[in-house]
Amino acid sequence: MESDLLLLHFANFSTLLVCMVLKVPQIVVLMRARRTAGVSVNSLLLELTGFIVFVSYQMYYDYPPLTYLEYPILIAQDVILLILILHYDGNMKHSLVYAAVFVGGWKLLTVEKWIIDMAMSVCTLISAVSKLLQLQCLWRSKDSAQVSTLTWALASYTCLARIFTTMVTTGDSQVLIRFVAMTALNVWVTATVIYYKPSAKKHD
Repeated sequence: MESDLLLLHFANFSTLLVCMVLKVPQIVVLMRARRTAGVSVNSLLLELTGFIVFVSYQMYYDYPPLTYLEYPILIAQDVILLILILHYDGNMKHSLVYAAVFVGGWKLLTVEKWIIDMAMSVCTLISAVSKLLQLQCLWRSKDSAQVSTLTWALASYTCLARIFTTMVTTGDSQVLIRFVAMTALNVWVTATVIYYKPSAKKHD
């Protein structure tokens, strides 16, 4: 029992620590390259939407903060990534529109219980589509030089850890299904990024 508790603490804190720097490798890669080939803005927007819905659901039902504390950090990092992508693509004028939509949507989510429940029921689909859009972007460009392998590998680990913490704490089936699906898709994206790395192609 004590070993399970220690494992739970390790999973919670390691996930939090990893998520504090999860997007940093991707941010650094983009800033160095100053181009966004292989990075899908639509994928990022959907991922941001999924994060907002998920953290709102957890807070609404007063789940233990340690089971979702990393999400505000991930949201902040995704916002930085979005700003960089819009900047390098010359689309900064869209930033105010995105900000208004996300802030308004965040407020709307918790107006009624049925709204947050319905949003959570499609949250997994939203997040899954975001990963599939990133995969599609990689397949089309066949270039992952601007995509961080480390970021996607760390994302795979955090989802695996969250499968365990969800089973031990809340047991919420919707949350569990989400993390299982996200683990599989994150691993798939990670493998695709590795496959399309310029060094890997040269080696082939």
